[in-house]
Amino acid sequence: MIIPIWAQSKVKNTYNKYSKKATSSQMTGAQVARKILDDNGLYNISIEETKGMLSDHYDPRKKVVRLSTGNFHGQSMASSAVAAHEVGHAIQDAEEYAFLRFRSALVPVASFGSNISFFLILAGIFLQMSNLLLFGIIFMSAAVLFQLVTLPVEFDASSRAMTQLVSTGVIRNNEERETKKVLNAAAMTYVAAALVAVAELVRFILIYFAGNND
Repeated sequence: MIIPIWAQSKVKNTYNKYSKKATSSQMTGAQVARKILDDNGLYNISIEETKGMLSDHYDPRKKVVRLSTGNFHGQSMASSAVAAHEVGHAIQDAEEYAFLRFRSALVPVASFGSNISFFLILAGIFLQMSNLLLFGIIFMSAAVLFQLVTLPVEFDASSRAMTQLVSTGVIRNNEERETKKVLNAAAMTYVAAALVAVAELVRFILIYFAGNND
């Protein structure tokens, strides 16, 4: 529990700090996203404003980059970093980035696995039915695999974001370090989620083997 709470706190604090620092280009997040998309020939991808804080995401099905209100209108380093990161996913999609394709294919399996795995695991533990516990572990493994595949997807999107922000002139040399801090803090949430998922899986695997050895 401590790991994800710490990661979320780091993201929030870093985002709040750099959402108050404007970039020298003074472009809004929406303008940054549009410029990077156009510079990469992705004219077909639209940009929409969405509700919520840090609810930013790229929708590969509808080909839309959605930015939260603060980032859509904001002219800060945080807004530019988040917008560029989501566009990084759009570029991955256009280039058919292998890990993004693999993650998309895992979505239905991982979603089903995360929904049913705990019911099977708990039922297996309380009813002392090792087969149910094993099935739960197998389904949970699909969800954990999704978390692990997400890591290279997110790190690559952040790397693309930095490259694009610099090459398009959205940020200057003296702003790169601050922008990286925003992207790195966001990446930590995915690392934390993956660590927690792996730890949970290992715990239940140990329970399974301990039960079979009794």
